[in-house]
Amino acid sequence: MKPYALMITILLMVYSSVASAERLAVAVPVANIRSGPGAKNDILWKVEKYHPLNVLERSGPWLHFRDFEGDEGWIHKSLISNISSVITSRENCNIRSGPGTGFKILFTVEKGIPFKVIKRKGNWIHIQHADGDKGWIHKSLVW
Repeated sequence: MKPYALMITILLMVYSSVASAERLAVAVPVANIRSGPGAKNDILWKVEKYHPLNVLERSGPWLHFRDFEGDEGWIHKSLISNISSVITSRENCNIRSGPGTGFKILFTVEKGIPFKVIKRKGNWIHIQHADGDKGWIHKSLVW
């Protein structure tokens, strides 16, 4: 195989694995993120309900993932579900009463707050936090 053909093959394999990453979300109030697949591995950090994760690989009941900041860890499959979710990727995100900047600001959140997606309308996403608060956020403010 010629060097450029090999390079293209490798790039296609990398792209395929990235493009096929499964997106899941935390389904429990708080989940431990571990350094490896198993309860004996160190807890690196904790995440809250609806935190979205891109699954990279599976090892038995454990999933290796990457999050919105590029951090990687392991989580047990019993703690996640196929929930459509987003997480704020910027500071001071306005959550509005409707899908547009003309709607009232209900509250403002910092970077790293996860939400379940209720529905989408154009560039706007109707979201709900684990505490029940709902509103609309522009898609440019989330991952």
